[in-house]
Amino acid sequence: MKKALFYLLLLLLAPVVAVIIITPMDSQKQYTFGLISIAILFLLGRIKSQKVSMIMVFLSAMMSTRYIWWRATETLHFNSEVEAILGIGLFIAELYVWLILILGYLQTSWPLKRNIEPLPDDVSLWPTVDVYVPSYNESLDVVRDTVLAAQCIDYPRDKLKIYLLDDGKRSEFARFAADVGVGYITRDDNRHAKAGNLNHAMKITKGELICVFDCDHVATRTFLQATVGAFLKDDKLALLQTPHYFYSPDPFERNLKAAREIPNEGALFYGPVQQGNDNWNATFFCGSCAVIRRSALEQIGGFAVETVTEDAHTALKMQRLGWGSAFLAIPLAAGLATERLGLHIVQRTRWARGMTQIFRVDNPLLGRGLKWQQRLCYLNAMLHFQFGLPRVIFLTAPLAYLLFNLNIIHSSASLIFSYVLPHLVMSLYVNSRMNGRFRATFWGEIYETVMAFHLVIPTLLTMISPKHGKFNVTDKGGLLDVGFFDFNIVRPHVICALLLTAGVISGLVRAFAHDYFGVDPYVIALNVGWALFSLIILMAAIAVARETKQVRKTIRIDVSIPVVVHYASGISSRSQTINLSMGGVQLKAPDRRHEDDQIEAVDLMLQTGAISIPVHLIDASAGIIRLQFQDIPLSRRRELVRVVLSRADAWINPPGRKDNPLRSLMTIIRTVFELFWLSWKDGRSNRKNKLKAEEDGVA
Repeated sequence: MKKALFYLLLLLLAPVVAVIIITPMDSQKQYTFGLISIAILFLLGRIKSQKVSMIMVFLSAMMSTRYIWWRATETLHFNSEVEAILGIGLFIAELYVWLILILGYLQTSWPLKRNIEPLPDDVSLWPTVDVYVPSYNESLDVVRDTVLAAQCIDYPRDKLKIYLLDDGKRSEFARFAADVGVGYITRDDNRHAKAGNLNHAMKITKGELICVFDCDHVATRTFLQATVGAFLKDDKLALLQTPHYFYSPDPFERNLKAAREIPNEGALFYGPVQQGNDNWNATFFCGSCAVIRRSALEQIGGFAVETVTEDAHTALKMQRLGWGSAFLAIPLAAGLATERLGLHIVQRTRWARGMTQIFRVDNPLLGRGLKWQQRLCYLNAMLHFQFGLPRVIFLTAPLAYLLFNLNIIHSSASLIFSYVLPHLVMSLYVNSRMNGRFRATFWGEIYETVMAFHLVIPTLLTMISPKHGKFNVTDKGGLLDVGFFDFNIVRPHVICALLLTAGVISGLVRAFAHDYFGVDPYVIALNVGWALFSLIILMAAIAVARETKQVRKTIRIDVSIPVVVHYASGISSRSQTINLSMGGVQLKAPDRRHEDDQIEAVDLMLQTGAISIPVHLIDASAGIIRLQFQDIPLSRRRELVRVVLSRADAWINPPGRKDNPLRSLMTIIRTVFELFWLSWKDGRSNRKNKLKAEEDGVA
């Protein structure tokens, strides 16, 4: 009944909405209408209600559609072929953004906040599970703790089998698997990369469910107890995905101080987007931290091998056959983020190529088996990775007028601004309200700008030739001994920034002498403002290439555990840890004995017993002792993994603070300032060191 009333209301409102969208207005009337609409939206924003949020989404979508209609019907008139090409290109880019906005509203407006389904008390009813840890060229240091953490998962031993899938065929991996007591599987070739590795393991193992962890993803002890219950409740459930949580900083968080205060790049996807997908049974498999029903995989012939994103394509294939999918928005595993911007771009480029391949070879809009909501969720994901060319167009569009005096929008500056103002303000405000705790306003522009120039050619080539390219493994676990500026990555950004700077200077000169140049100062002001915003975003993107040192091999976890400190003299003292890592411990100094008596070992006093670990002193100050662990036997290391990385609450964090668009913009401006300030400091320090070296050489 409610659904019928909803559709009846839509039918009645449709003519009114159509009239609002298509009615032309002069700039004064449009300003009045736009400002009233913005005021209504802000007033509604004071009410905390899901229904009110839907009204706000509707108003925003309507005003954005009105802008696109106006652009399509009133502004596509040009005086030359060059203006026509550039103008139509800009309009297509705007049409792309409008489509992504509308699809994004559909995808995130009704998030499904799923709870954990408990397992039955009768353990005999629990299904058998195979845990796969695929690896190719990663070091054993990266893989070791993932396997040990899998062994710490709380699940009946007779129902859990762990397998290290080594596509690198390395003897040290085989010895490690034998030492810790897990299965070791390899194969003669590396056909179909990761997907082929997983499919080969499926032929050898027999578990009812398959759990996949990338070789750097460390599971918490509760992973299976939190995920397997859903498969017993719903026998048509094929996939349950959990978030990819990263305990190391990504290039944005490491290289930009301001980025440490905001949600990371993946927070939006592993929050509202996947929860929205879940509502429409369109959850994407993300390649790791997921549980899959073997029978569903067997029905589609195993993991998909036609594209380089075998994960999302596998989910799509299962959903086409009517299988269900789910997303549990609780971080139950954690891994390593990409260490350097270059690696980050390589990884994202592979994702973009893969989603483009799916669009070409198994388009979700075509074929049977999907509901229209599922088709649109997948379409949004695939179109999202086409942002490279539209983003470049938006960055460079003001240069057409500022440098070449080309009019690519046939309208006055006042009318343009009157239409674009409500479109931008309302979409920014609604997105901030709905997703602000997962994506700070304007930061999406930085994430996309960093990638934009690098995605244009790969996505276009893949759209033309979907078989182009191959699977690339993302390196993990690397260190940086010295910081450096990765100019090669941001060379196109720097060139674009220089052109925009020239455009701004040219525009200001023409604005101050507008009578001499015969130009409209308002048109100049509009283009200069546009160019300045693009320049700020570009400079923030360039700042990400200022790679900082990464010398710590392991992440520190704040945790307080009783410890016993053993000294060389035979005396022992009790204390508490401040934080722990897989490489060492920081603890409160029980007294000043460490100044004269060497610390040889510490005992971590756990509920399951004590772990004794040999250590040596790094430093001690202000009542804090820093100790580095010596070589740890595998049995003790497994217990350390249980304490440090596999705790049930290890990655549960409070939600981020509420987004404020103005504050977010100021953090971006601060980032640009820090780029110049830190670059100046580094240059000054290098000059001093060079001068000192010359003086020492003379002496």
